[in-house]
Amino acid sequence: MAINKNHEFEELDGVKCGIVEKNVLPERVQFLKKLLEYNRFTVVVVLSPPPKAAPAPVVKLAEGVEPPPPPPPPLPPAAETFTVGVTDYTFNPINAIFGRLLHTQDGHVVTQAYWQQKETVSHDEVPYYERGV
Repeated sequence: MAINKNHEFEELDGVKCGIVEKNVLPERVQFLKKLLEYNRFTVVVVLSPPPKAAPAPVVKLAEGVEPPPPPPPPLPPAAETFTVGVTDYTFNPINAIFGRLLHTQDGHVVTQAYWQQKETVSHDEVPYYERGV
């Protein structure tokens, strides 16, 4: 069981893994896999289970009452999503980002904006506590 919501681990394909992200689209999987493998993590990707559907309620009708109209057709299936994990089950993505433990292929430290794919290039700044006065 996880210590908190930010440190999850579970078994993926028979291997105990630290969860990086769940319900990830294929494009995001490729980004994370490339980044984590560059940082020497073994990445495990599995198909996320489909969301559970609620059972239809059973309505008992009194005599002489018309049945309700049939339910609307089901929604189209959602896009295929994946769960991404690493075999180092102590891995915590938040600690890795803010602890400046991950690097891009061009040698920069991975920032939060880069991790969230808001920026295509990581602009690592010197943290305030390492700057000279």
